[in-house]
Amino acid sequence: MRPTILNPLFAEVTTLKGVGSALVRQLARLKIARVFDLLFHLPIMAIERQAVETLDESLVGRPVVVTLTPVRYDSGGPRSPLRVRAVDGGGQWVDLVWFGQSAAWAKSKLPLHVPRRITGKLDRYGQSLQINHPEVGAPGEAIGPPLREAVYPLTEGLTNRRLGQLTAAALERAPELPEWIEPSVLAKHGWPTWKAAVGAAHAMVGETVAHDRLAYDELLANQLALLLVRRDTRQRKGRALVGTGALTTALAAALPWGMTGAQRRVLAEINGDMAQSSPMLRLLQGDVGAGKTVVALFAMLAAVEAGAQAALLAPTEILARQHYATLTRMAADLPVRIAILTGRDKARARLDLLDDLAMGRIDILIGTHAIFQDTVDYHDLGLVVVDEQHRFGVAQRLLLAAKAKVPPHLLAMTATPIPRSLALTAYGEMDGSQLDELPPGRTPVETRVLAVDRLDEVVDGLGRHLANGGQAYWVCPLVEGSESGDEAAAELRATMLRARFGAGVGLVHGRMKPAEKDAVMADFAAAKLGLLVATTVIEVGVDVPNAALMIVEAAERFGLAQLHQLRGRVGRGAAKSVCLLLRGGDLSETARARLKLMRETNDGFRIAEEDLRLRGAGEILGVRQSGEAAFRLAGPERTAKFVEMARDDARLLLDRDGGLDGPRGQAARTLLYLFERDAGVGLLRSG
Repeated sequence: MRPTILNPLFAEVTTLKGVGSALVRQLARLKIARVFDLLFHLPIMAIERQAVETLDESLVGRPVVVTLTPVRYDSGGPRSPLRVRAVDGGGQWVDLVWFGQSAAWAKSKLPLHVPRRITGKLDRYGQSLQINHPEVGAPGEAIGPPLREAVYPLTEGLTNRRLGQLTAAALERAPELPEWIEPSVLAKHGWPTWKAAVGAAHAMVGETVAHDRLAYDELLANQLALLLVRRDTRQRKGRALVGTGALTTALAAALPWGMTGAQRRVLAEINGDMAQSSPMLRLLQGDVGAGKTVVALFAMLAAVEAGAQAALLAPTEILARQHYATLTRMAADLPVRIAILTGRDKARARLDLLDDLAMGRIDILIGTHAIFQDTVDYHDLGLVVVDEQHRFGVAQRLLLAAKAKVPPHLLAMTATPIPRSLALTAYGEMDGSQLDELPPGRTPVETRVLAVDRLDEVVDGLGRHLANGGQAYWVCPLVEGSESGDEAAAELRATMLRARFGAGVGLVHGRMKPAEKDAVMADFAAAKLGLLVATTVIEVGVDVPNAALMIVEAAERFGLAQLHQLRGRVGRGAAKSVCLLLRGGDLSETARARLKLMRETNDGFRIAEEDLRLRGAGEILGVRQSGEAAFRLAGPERTAKFVEMARDDARLLLDRDGGLDGPRGQAARTLLYLFERDAGVGLLRSG
């Protein structure tokens, strides 16, 4: 139950004076619904105004507060700005300019020869001084706007002044909260109390230190919640799964290549976890082409050997069917039944499959989110494998885990290398394994960056590649062209390439029906199509070894992680593979840095770290965490700076300081509720 001390912060914004339905709608666009939302909506800068009696050239470009007397109106016509000629106390003339206002408005707001307090930035226009869209004080106003004012992110119809007033009202309600940070950490950084930090962050006085403290609070709540999940999972009685080796030995003998040292090491870690009665929670990171699918199959076969079922959850139907085709081919000679379940299976076939699954006649089930729906029952689910882990939230993982009689082992996999700081914040409850070797025969893809004005050369080279029996991808960022016509579009590009190369050009994009996409992908995999024009729908999971050429149009519009994933679609066969990144002419420094790095390295982990630095955490994982709270206060830099310290502090709290039942633990409960990590993990059990 939420501590009562937090009740004022969780009150709706409608409890604040003057907040009506219109203002509620405006605030909702900023994701502000409760008082603490206002407190966590921090300013982005501060305006420093100078109060003056007279204006001069030295003040141009600076915000000023000055008393002016209007002497003339000049509306200038319906499409011209409204100008009000005014004079200061020393006789200096200045024009006050508004767009979209009428002379009638000026007469009511600024009657001639009546002094008014004016606030705004002084500019020069030609030979005249002017202030654009100034703020006009009320008649007889003695106190003007503050000389130092925080500037907030706003939305249409909501002024900075009004939001500042609401924030001030929220600050008045903020209670003094018990301290949850370890004292030595507080002392080391000179951090204020939580309430003082919130006040300083909004006042923009010592805001850097204050924001650091608040970001650390959020990271500490995150790390504590993840450790509670981990501890709770470890304390649950699961089921040890120890394989006999009958299936895995046969698979190893049938593989046409030897396993890498990294694969053997990771399998030993997974088998060691599965042999314990506490459920495995392990995240497997492997760069594109590192052999995660093989590792997953060995793990699932070990579960089957131990008498249990396994399930593999994929984020898309294309990827689910790809896994089904790959695993059934690899296990073709093994006495194991693998099935697939997606959202569009026919009713009779679906019922038969569900019956077989419930009776234990299916050993391994592959599918999309359909495999954890209410109607799906397992005979004895012992291992859950989640592929492209970043596309699923905690809630979805737990739904699938709930299908087991006892908590199952969980292996999460991602082909998107994740910087350590993000891995700790998103998957801190999991043990980590890395596949950092490429299997034999996999060679780095050669990457070249070409200007789009060399498009004809690229098309000619593509023609030679196709004529020699090769296959290729051509990726565009959009499905249809924009009105301006300056953006690459998959449909238009496919039309152009079909005019050159004929019917051997296929097209897939996210707006197509699943059956249509599957049919095109099947034709490409069977080499019935030589060229596949696509959007990023092919970013994950598509495996066509004969495709050795990847062309990415408007490459500067993709992030590093996306480009790396797209490049990973080639280099899967024996032929030398090339990735051509076509760039536009007007590149930002960030875009130049991205393309340069892609040319220099195939190391996904280095690319991920650089992507975090250049773009921030919002896009590094491809999509935002589904079902998991995004950080509001801890941006990428502060996350990288403080997350490991927060993890150590959370461990110290649970292991030494009495857990959630000790004095600091009671304060930590308040922290978890404040950042709503209690609902996210479903745990606030005594430490």
